[in-house]
Amino acid sequence: MKVFISADIEGVSTTTTWDETNRAHGYYPMHAKQMTEEVIACIEGAKKAGATEIVVRDAHDSGCNIDPTRMPSGVSLLRNWSGNPYSMVEGIDESFDAAMFIGYHSSASRAGNPLSHTLSGKCNSIKINGKIASEFLIFSYACALVGVPTVFLSGDKMLCDDFKDLHPKLITCAVKDGIGSMTINYPPECTVSEIRQKSEQSLKQDMKAALVKLPKHFEIELSYKNHADCESASWFPNAKRKDDTVLTFETDDYFEVLRTLRWVL
Repeated sequence: MKVFISADIEGVSTTTTWDETNRAHGYYPMHAKQMTEEVIACIEGAKKAGATEIVVRDAHDSGCNIDPTRMPSGVSLLRNWSGNPYSMVEGIDESFDAAMFIGYHSSASRAGNPLSHTLSGKCNSIKINGKIASEFLIFSYACALVGVPTVFLSGDKMLCDDFKDLHPKLITCAVKDGIGSMTINYPPECTVSEIRQKSEQSLKQDMKAALVKLPKHFEIELSYKNHADCESASWFPNAKRKDDTVLTFETDDYFEVLRTLRWVL
C-alpha cells in the first residue's frame, strides 16, 4: 500500500498564535516538534495498516518544518516548494492508494481556530460552488483529481465538523477547539495516540468506495480584504471582477482551479 501524507502546522494540537508557526520566533521549535510527532503517529498507524511506501509533504510556510531525521524507513519527505499548482499535495499521483491530512485548520472566515485562513492572508473567504473552502477541501479535491481517495484528517474541531462528510470514507480526529483568539488545546499525548489509532483504522476500509466524485463544474469566488489585490488578480485569464473586492471565475477543469488559485493569491 502506498500512502501520501500532507501536513500543516496551524491545526496541530499545540498552536494558538501566529508567532508559534513562524520560524523566526522562539516559540516555534516546540510546535514544529509537535507537527513532527503528529506526522510520525500517522506514519505509524499507516504502517500498522499495511503501508509499505509513504510520502510526506511538509506543507507549511517554508516547507521545512518537519524534522527529516525522524523519518523512518520507507518514508520520503518532500520539503520546500517548486511552484507546482498542486502545492500542499505536490507529489501526489495515480500510484497512491490513499491520502491523509495532518495539522489542517479551519477555512478563512470560520471561527474555530485563531489561525484560520485559506492559502494566504489576502482573502476573507474562498468559495467553491457556494461552499466556503478550506485548504483541506481544495487539496483533497486535488488528490481526487488523480484518483486518490482521502481517508483521514486531523485538525481543529470546526474543520473536522465542517468537512466530515466531504469524502465517503473520511475519518477525522479533532486535536483542539477555538473560541475567538483562544484555543482549547487537547493533551498532545492523547492526540498523538488518537491520530495513530485512527490513521490505522482509516486505511483498513474499502478504498474502492472512498473516492469522492468531483463536481462537473466549478464556480470560484474570492473575497479579498484589499481592493488592490482584487484589481491585480482580475487580469488573470478568465477571472472576472464582481465588485471592488470580489473576484470570480468558472471552469470544468479542476486543475485550472488549482492553477488559478496559485496565481491570484
